[in-house]
Parts: sequence; C-alpha cells; structure tokens
Amino acid sequence: MRAAPYLVGAIAGYLADARFGDPRRGHPVALFGAAATRLERRLWRDDRAAGAAYTALAVGAVAGGAALLSAAVRRSPATAAGLAAAATFTVLGGTSLTREARTVGRSLADGDLTAARERLPHLCGRDPSGLDEQQIARAVVESVAENTADAVVNALVWGGLAGVPGLLAFRAVNTLDAMVGHKSPRHLRFGWASARLDDVAGWPGARLTALLTVTAADSPARAWRVWRRDGSAHPSPNAGQAEAAFAGALGVQLGGTLQYGERVEHRPVLGAGLPPVGVPDIDRACRLSRRVGALALGVTVAARTVALARRARRR
Repeated sequence: MRAAPYLVGAIAGYLADARFGDPRRGHPVALFGAAATRLERRLWRDDRAAGAAYTALAVGAVAGGAALLSAAVRRSPATAAGLAAAATFTVLGGTSLTREARTVGRSLADGDLTAARERLPHLCGRDPSGLDEQQIARAVVESVAENTADAVVNALVWGGLAGVPGLLAFRAVNTLDAMVGHKSPRHLRFGWASARLDDVAGWPGARLTALLTVTAADSPARAWRVWRRDGSAHPSPNAGQAEAAFAGALGVQLGGTLQYGERVEHRPVLGAGLPPVGVPDIDRACRLSRRVGALALGVTVAARTVALARRARRR
C-alpha cells in the first residue's frame, strides 16, 4: 500500500509530461537554476572545497525540502500521489527533448540550415556555427541519446529508489552539472564536485538506458554488440553508454570531433555504418527515446513496488 501513491503519481506525472511537455515559463527547474546562480555568486572561490560546499547546500536544500514535504503528506494517499505526480512532471523532460529534436529536424527538412543552427543550442552545448546538415543531425541524435538517460531514465531510477526526494535531488544534481560542471576556467575547480556527483548519480540510469535501448531496438543483437564494444570508449563514464546503445540500435555512427565554443574534443567513434544523415534518423532516435522512456517507467515502478512489498512482509 505504501507504494501505491508513488506508483499512481509517477504514472500520472509521466503521462502529463507526454501530453504537455515542459512549461514555457516559470519551470521549477529554471527557478532552481536562478537560485543556484545567486548562491554561486556568494560562494564562488577558485577551489574544490568551495564548490563542494555549494553543491552540498544546493542539493541538500532540495532533497531536504522534498523529504519534509513527503513526510507531511504521508498520511494522505491522494495528496502523496499528487506530490509524486507534480515532482515527476517537473523532473521529466522526455517530451520537450523529442520536441526540440524534431524542431531542428524540420528546419533541416526545409533546407534552413541557419534556423537549425540557431535551435541546436536548446539541445546541447556545442558550437553550431560551422556545422553542416549531417553534423547537426549527428549532434541531435547524440543529444537525444544522452538526455534520454538524464532527463528520463535516471530521474525515474532515483524516484524508484528514493521517491520524491530522489526525483528532485537527481534533477538538482543534473542541473548543477550543466551549470558549473564543465571545464571552463571559472568552473574547473569550483564545479568539480558537481561534475563528480553527477557522474555517480547518473551511473545506474545510464546502464539501464543502454539495456532498455537494446530491448527496444529493431536489432537487439547489434545494439548489444555495439554497446558492449563502444560504451566505455566515451570520455564520460555515463554518456557513452546511452550513445553507444543508440548507435547500435539505429545502425549509425556517432562520436568524432566536437566543438564547444573555443574547446575542440576528438571523441572515439561509436557504432558503425554512416553518421545520421538528417530527418529520418532524427525521427527514429526520437521514437526510440520514447520507447525507452516508457520501458523505464514500467521497470522502475515495478521494482519499487516489489521492493516495498518485500520490506512490508519482513516486518
């Protein structure tokens, strides 16, 4: 019975995200980002200790507040389910992810490379100014793969493990990594703790994303083979898992040279065949992402229900 409010809320929140996507204005994650920016201005020092304190305060405030809210509504199943639904809807970004990807795809289909370049930063941080159609398509597919893990599967995993506090704390960790976890001169040391915490928090969901991608693939054997061969070649301990599995599932080649502002990265090639060539591959990646998200909901809700039932029987 204790699992029922979260189960109902998680499903309702997932369906709300599928129907509506992220709100255009006043998104709670954006509000958290604004508060975290103000906190950074107060705490910034060019050292890891200051960054660790910043990360602990920002994530701890979210996790602690969510735990207090969850405790306050525990005696009301309807209110607890409503809280879980609101938290799940707030945290998930699967619909907005595929919506943005398809927006870039439509610009490519219309031959409007300028519009596609202008829209690409909504999906990823790489410099779009010198990218051609094929490079933009590759960037979109890679972003869909990586963010399926971060914006959908990992959030559901942490919700399944720790309920509403897990959901919201993971989104806080992931948001801080996007804000300060990159290797800019300002954040190289200050953002170290946020980046490492995101690596740890993202570990289970990245592997589950890859497994579910294999399950959802038209050719599971090929997806499995590419994931196991190439998943650890990526410089990120987590992003490569999803990207390699997507490359195998779609039968395309991902990775290679990337540019983030003035920084250029030469990444290993993931998969085989040709790189994504445009709208058809973007659409296939989006459909795969939605299948993986639906599977993740089922797996995490079922796992939480079974775990709580076993715990109740031991008491």
